[in-house]
Amino acid sequence: MTATAVEMSQVLPILLPLIWAGILALAVFLYVLLGGYDLGLGVLFPLAPSHRDRDAMMASVAPFWDGNETWLVLGGGGLLAAFPLAYSVMLPALYIPIILMLLGLILRGVAFEFRFKSTRSRWAWDLAFSGGSTIAALTQGATIGAFVEGFAVTDSQFSGGAFDWLTPFSAVTAIAVLSGYVLLSAGWLIMKADDALREWAYGVARYALIAVAFFIAAFSLWTPFQHPDIAARWFTPGNLVMFGAIPLLTLASLAGLWRGIDKRQRYAPFLWGAALFLLCYMGLAVSLFPFIIPPDITIWQAAAAPESQLFMLYGAVPLLPLILGYTAYSYYVLWETPGEDAYH
Repeated sequence: MTATAVEMSQVLPILLPLIWAGILALAVFLYVLLGGYDLGLGVLFPLAPSHRDRDAMMASVAPFWDGNETWLVLGGGGLLAAFPLAYSVMLPALYIPIILMLLGLILRGVAFEFRFKSTRSRWAWDLAFSGGSTIAALTQGATIGAFVEGFAVTDSQFSGGAFDWLTPFSAVTAIAVLSGYVLLSAGWLIMKADDALREWAYGVARYALIAVAFFIAAFSLWTPFQHPDIAARWFTPGNLVMFGAIPLLTLASLAGLWRGIDKRQRYAPFLWGAALFLLCYMGLAVSLFPFIIPPDITIWQAAAAPESQLFMLYGAVPLLPLILGYTAYSYYVLWETPGEDAYH
């Protein structure tokens, strides 16, 4: 074996888990961002001012909603392939919220298709669309909360109960994520809707922003108090300087979002909302890295064999730019909202 081969055999077990963690982190963030405004729209659906506005809301996401699920599939499949130990622990720990989330996504997907073809029972499909969206949003939030709290693991297997995921922390996280999705969806409507619906969306965005700001402040205090390791990560002097930009930029994003709403700007609310989600996501990564199963299992401990990760990377490297490219192109080509008559 040559010296280069020896070096590669030593580097790959360290480098490949980092690369795959980055790929999965990207997939999860893009799903939260792109699927978030979509789910938030369903949560807002029953509150829309009129039936015509509900048609317009659904028309605004019709070209994009199913493509957003690509990132969810990539995240779940990538977790199984690249970090099988993490998958084997997380799945039994989160069976119930994952099943409920999938049922919610199925319900809203079916409602999305049948609503346009129904006349007498359209109210029922409206209810299904809203209910499925709300269930999916809440269970995703609860899953994030359970992940932050960590899982009971014994001998590399989940050793907790079926309802360990359901705690006060995960319940509050569920409502926080739902509020964030509503904020994103309001920003989406501000970009896409007509004048009357846009004005309504500005009001929704204002209330959602207040809720999101409250939850950010609450979790910034609650999480370090509940997890001393996270407190040490953030509040030691060196790390406070290193990571201090994240909370400062978060405050700037909140201020920019409020100003965008107050000044009735067209694109700023959604863009600032996306920045806010990114910063919160970065804060979560800083708090938990390198653990993929808090509080004990790191990405290196959970990783598949280097040969397996490298083989999968050969497919992921060309695939990711293709997915990103067609996603961006579809938004570019289909940006103009279809006419309302196209869905009757």
